[in-house]
Amino acid sequence: MYNIQTYNQISPLGLNKLEPELFNVSDSHQQANGIILRSHKLLAEECASDLLAIARAGAGTNNVPVDHCTQQGTVVFNTPGANANAVKELVITALLLGCRGIAEGMQYVSQMDPSQDKAVFNKDVEAQKKRFKGVELKGKTLGVIGLGAIGANVASCCLELGMNVLGYDPAISVDAAWRLPSAVTKMESLEALLKEADFITLHVPAIPSTIGLINEESLHKVKQGAVLVNFARNEIVDVQAISGALEAGIVSKYISDFPVAELLNHPKVLLMPHLGASTQEAENNCAVMAADQMRDFLLHGNIKNSVNFPNTALSLSTGHRITFCNQNVPGVLGDVMSILADEKINVADMINKSHDNIAYSILDIESPLSDAVKARIEAIDAVIKMRYIETATRG
Repeated sequence: MYNIQTYNQISPLGLNKLEPELFNVSDSHQQANGIILRSHKLLAEECASDLLAIARAGAGTNNVPVDHCTQQGTVVFNTPGANANAVKELVITALLLGCRGIAEGMQYVSQMDPSQDKAVFNKDVEAQKKRFKGVELKGKTLGVIGLGAIGANVASCCLELGMNVLGYDPAISVDAAWRLPSAVTKMESLEALLKEADFITLHVPAIPSTIGLINEESLHKVKQGAVLVNFARNEIVDVQAISGALEAGIVSKYISDFPVAELLNHPKVLLMPHLGASTQEAENNCAVMAADQMRDFLLHGNIKNSVNFPNTALSLSTGHRITFCNQNVPGVLGDVMSILADEKINVADMINKSHDNIAYSILDIESPLSDAVKARIEAIDAVIKMRYIETATRG
């Protein structure tokens, strides 16, 4: 029985994936084997050394102490792509808000005097609508910075709207490259994209290399009058720099899903209260993916969509499985194999992967593992955490 601690409201569609005979799911566990959460800010002290896994029902993991988890061998999962459609639809909304005076016009109408004469009322509407005249997206150039699941979806949708689409992502994965429509023009540098785009949308994670990516220097490269849309992370855009660019007319409008006090009530800024993934469908998709990944890892040791461990999966071949993570140094797998050979334990199948400073292995063995042998493996200096899983009765 595995204890699963939940934070926030996790969709029942996800939690129902965790069979009650195998998983004890609660929001009040004292000692959890796994944690599933959404936006809760998880502290290092909430992650005990025997915690096996954390599943974040969403793409970002900036609310999880990933480095601390890696050091103690706790796998951290996210759910890339599960909320991609929800965010994509809101980004398209933001682009439309950016090219038409929709929000400003609605605000004007909401402040009109409902008691005035009908003819005067209608005359005022017709007289004032020219203040909110905009342009069409068709034929304009969109720059997409970050071409993961969301960025690729936005690019594809905007091509269908008749936009010219430029893309920039120096860290694009092979899978993402395959998903990207061929009509997207791949730019070799951020500067080249900024110079050509009428609209710019951000879809990169908040990591050291992207924090402050849109700053005073990069904003000076932007095409005059461009619209900047940020549904990635607040930290990607330097607040003081975007404020200056708006005042100088370099950027005509800034639309963000991350409100900050410095930009409240700015006439050229539209702020939303972090609505990107706030749909029932996205919450369901994220919860299902998080639960499936947690289940497969706890029951079988397989890893998919981890931010700190390599993707590693092995089809079941025996009823006995060893998994272990270790510092990515030479000789560790050999040491484990030597211990198993000493004990006359045959390895039927295995896989070993590495990610930065961490390596992870799955070994299917043909006989049970004793506590004494387990202790010998755990005693290897570079081994961080190991598990023995009996898999014969688990699907």
